Amino acid sequence: MIYKNKPIKIGQRTISLRSAEEKDAETLLTYMKIIYGETPYLIREPEEVTLTLEQERNFIRERAESERDLMLLVFENETHIGNCSISSLGGFSRYAHRCDMAIALYQKYCGAGIGRAVIEEALNAARDMGYEQAELEVAAGNEPAVRLYESLGFQKYGTFPDNMKYKDGTYEDAYWMMKKL
Repeated sequence: MIYKNKPIKIGQRTISLRSAEEKDAETLLTYMKIIYGETPYLIREPEEVTLTLEQERNFIRERAESERDLMLLVFENETHIGNCSISSLGGFSRYAHRCDMAIALYQKYCGAGIGRAVIEEALNAARDMGYEQAELEVAAGNEPAVRLYESLGFQKYGTFPDNMKYKDGTYEDAYWMMKKL
């Protein structure tokens, strides 16, 4: 899905949202390497970002051409500050009403209302794509994110014990959360 550039006012700040474009591939690869190192709550280590520039361009192109997926980029003053995605759960008719939502902002932009605004826009786009239910997985220890999702109407519907295993041998549970659209 193509999402046209849209400015959003959040207090004194203005962010803009738009679909990822192939020209963003290098920026997105750098972004992934940084955000995976900023927080323990995402699924990869920075060194596990091994996509080539061409693979990332292809991924962006596929998302843009899809009527059921959205890769939304977040900017402030033309600086990329995060992403939010809506993804289908497969091509099966029994799952066609469900989508997965994921978001990550650079840490210095968290806690300022930006994530809330971006998620609200992404969920509106999900409704427009015909989805009836949005789902996500969140690290149980990521309490600010859990509170944000709950405040937006997501409900926990399960806990996945030992969902992630860290390099030091410790584990992190995850919550599965869902919101009816």
